[in-house]
Amino acid sequence: MASKNQSGNDNRGGNRGGGFQSMDEDKQRRIASKGGQAVSQDREHMSEIGRKGGEASGGGNRGGGGGGGRGGNDR
Repeated sequence: MASKNQSGNDNRGGNRGGGFQSMDEDKQRRIASKGGQAVSQDREHMSEIGRKGGEASGGGNRGGGGGGGRGGNDR
């Protein structure tokens, strides 16, 4: 039967001494900063894709004064 550690998780593999926590702080920071940069680049990329899609569908003209979407002639 597998033992459980203090947090209640199974400890099947034993303590291998690897992983993110065993790295020195500088290496952890370098890896974490790469992740932050990737997220930032992805946001800009997704924003650009959305903008192009909106322009292609004619959604670039929002609000503004035009007839409220019905055709215009009030009688």
